[in-house]
Amino acid sequence: MKRSEKFVQANREAKATWIALALVILFWYAAGFGLENSTLEFFHTPIWVLGGCIGTWLFSILVCWVLIKFVFMDFDLEDGEDK
Repeated sequence: MKRSEKFVQANREAKATWIALALVILFWYAAGFGLENSTLEFFHTPIWVLGGCIGTWLFSILVCWVLIKFVFMDFDLEDGEDK
């Protein structure tokens, strides 16, 4: 992989990570504040707490898996060409 290709890939990964962050924030907002008026409870815990905390954590793991599987690429950071 040439040096220019490495920079392109690094930029692609950085942009995808920013998008992933925005998605996690939007999910947190929707799961936490979006469920605040709900009267549902699970083990005497309001559903917005579970959605905003545990749901966001699970969603962020899913987003990280998608990044690793489809966006991130393993390559050598050395300046030399691959052999």
